Amino acid sequence: MNEFTAILRVFEQIAQHIGADGTIGLLGGYLLGAMPFGLILCYIFGYGDIRKIGSGNIGATNVLRTGNKFLALITLILDSSKGAIAVLIGWQFGPAFAFGAALGSVLGHNFPIWLKFKGGKGVATTLGVLLALSWPVGLAACVTWFVVALIFRMSSLAALIALAAAPFYTLYIGEPKQVYLVALLTVIAWLRHHQNIRRILKGEEPKIGQKKKA
Repeated sequence: MNEFTAILRVFEQIAQHIGADGTIGLLGGYLLGAMPFGLILCYIFGYGDIRKIGSGNIGATNVLRTGNKFLALITLILDSSKGAIAVLIGWQFGPAFAFGAALGSVLGHNFPIWLKFKGGKGVATTLGVLLALSWPVGLAACVTWFVVALIFRMSSLAALIALAAAPFYTLYIGEPKQVYLVALLTVIAWLRHHQNIRRILKGEEPKIGQKKKA
């Protein structure tokens, strides 16, 4: 089974559970999320193919490895905006549409069709989704990320902890009915970070701004 077939089957399985509105939102969110801003910006600013730098990821953390903090910040903002905009547009058509768009934006970022389904890890996009779903939850997750990153200087560890806490934040300061979606996004993020988890356990995970060893 090739990657396209695998992704298509995932979409089919999800579509069976979220109905017509959710499916339309899922597809719309996917197309928005699939915009590879990190890759585009690195080409525009003369850094070439970001997939050949550092970890090869198209997200803001790897863009930071170019040494251009401003470019990494812009990438972070744009990637977050994909998730937030998808949800905000989705809300105009109802909760099912919004939830589908939320999931689609993250899947689009992680598995963009334009890049043969090899994208980012979805942290910034997921944080954007959380901010749009329930800003207190999104803010709490962002603060958690910042505190952990400040202490341990590891973006991946900060993301893992912040997103692991997100379902609990959703239950206590957000909308409990959203907890299943938030938990699903957390699981997706953790699965995308499986290599980072191994490196963290081995003490080999690069610090923020540090170039990944070849």
